[in-house]
Amino acid sequence: MKKVEAVIQLSKLNEVQDALEKIGIDGMTVCEVRGFGRQNRHKETYRCKEYTINFLPMMRVDLVVADENVEQVVKVIIQAAKTGSSGDGKVLISDVNEAACALAI
Repeated sequence: MKKVEAVIQLSKLNEVQDALEKIGIDGMTVCEVRGFGRQNRHKETYRCKEYTINFLPMMRVDLVVADENVEQVVKVIIQAAKTGSSGDGKVLISDVNEAACALAI
């Protein structure tokens, strides 16, 4: 099994979720994260004051998938999350050696 972590733009979350559902992936964990990459810091103006934005809000989508599904999942995420501009995000893949489920009894 592999863990796929995708850091994507906030506005692309629903598109990524819909695309993954179409290929049969119906479970994921999502959390809001902040960070920056090549686009680095930028300035914004609010009420005539200039502010430096150090970290941009992004979404992190975590999935654990079977080895044979990894390539398809990554391809679908990239297609759904791509905007063509800097800051589209990253997809990280790592091995899952062990997993445990916590079940309510």
